[in-house]
Amino acid sequence: MTQRAYKFRFYPTEEQQQILAKTFGCVRYVYNWGLRLKTDAYYQTGKRLYYKDLSAQMTVLKRQPETVWLNEVSSVALQQALRHLDRAFINFFEDRGGYPQFHKKHGKQSVTFASSAFKWDGESITLAKMSEPLNIRWSRRFTGTPSSVTVSRDAADRYHISILVDEEISQEPVCDSQVGIDLGLTDSVILSTGQKFGNPRYFRKDEKRLAKAQRRLAKKQKGSKNRDKERLKVARIHAKIADRRQDFLHKLSTRLINENQVIAVESLQVKNMIRNHHLAKSIADVGWGEFVRQLEYKAEWYGRTVVKIDKFYPSSKRCFDCGHIMPKMPLSVRQWTCPECGEHHDRDVNAAQNILAAGLAVLACGEAIRPARKLNSQREGKPQRSRKAN
Repeated sequence: MTQRAYKFRFYPTEEQQQILAKTFGCVRYVYNWGLRLKTDAYYQTGKRLYYKDLSAQMTVLKRQPETVWLNEVSSVALQQALRHLDRAFINFFEDRGGYPQFHKKHGKQSVTFASSAFKWDGESITLAKMSEPLNIRWSRRFTGTPSSVTVSRDAADRYHISILVDEEISQEPVCDSQVGIDLGLTDSVILSTGQKFGNPRYFRKDEKRLAKAQRRLAKKQKGSKNRDKERLKVARIHAKIADRRQDFLHKLSTRLINENQVIAVESLQVKNMIRNHHLAKSIADVGWGEFVRQLEYKAEWYGRTVVKIDKFYPSSKRCFDCGHIMPKMPLSVRQWTCPECGEHHDRDVNAAQNILAAGLAVLACGEAIRPARKLNSQREGKPQRSRKAN
């Protein structure tokens, strides 16, 4: 049994839009209120406030005349906002995220409803404070009973609902295929088998249209209706780019998971790589981090294995046939010939083959192995640091 989320788009009525707008505002207010209390309490008294402390104070807050409007929305949604705040601080203290930030009125808005705040009759969902079910576009069905739902409205004014259910996912049959993946910019994904998947460059295709819309937005007066219209146009362009990229990555990652039992990839530090001002835009456009994330959770679902190799492993500079490592390998070099054995290599395919070999070594030995360093030290007569492979 695995918790799995299904995301659908829905089209609310005017009444439902008003209820959701109130709920978004109240949840945002409670989250920011709790964040301010926790921050002030720690810096002023050194005391940490937790969910139970904020929940007790929120009961008093809802009785005050200036904030009595908090009672107009579901109390479950407000409690969930405090739980999310508590989780955000746990992630911060465990180095899984930055310090929680105040939520803004503009941009994406979301609210979570527990099972007690919505009704599920097997075909439709009705949220608390609403008399009619949501008009959901069911692109696919699921089995099981929803445990919680998250309703969101993005910057492009589109409404989505994410339904969390406990499902038993049937694993894919075991196969003998193994593949190494090299991630690039000319081709987004290169396999050790020699197959390449091109880079669609969705952002680059709409970059001029986006720049024109942003220039029009910058000329509008702040707070005006015309500015809101232009802001919506910019948001829709961004949403179209993101949707196409997600669709491409999902289809490719699903195909690779279905066809291969073991997948070896690089451990890329995308945040550090984006600091390169010459390649930052292209790296962000190709979506390496999202692609690897999809491979990992889909492999867990369907009984596959994704192994990451050492990020310092010289996959591009190492000859797959003899193990010779080139001292330098600029990005402009796409084809090269090994001076040691004379084998001609495609840069990306050779890197993918090395990644697969290193990934299989990691699975066998349980550690990050760099056989090339040991091989070169033996050839050059250099003393080795240790008898064990690094």
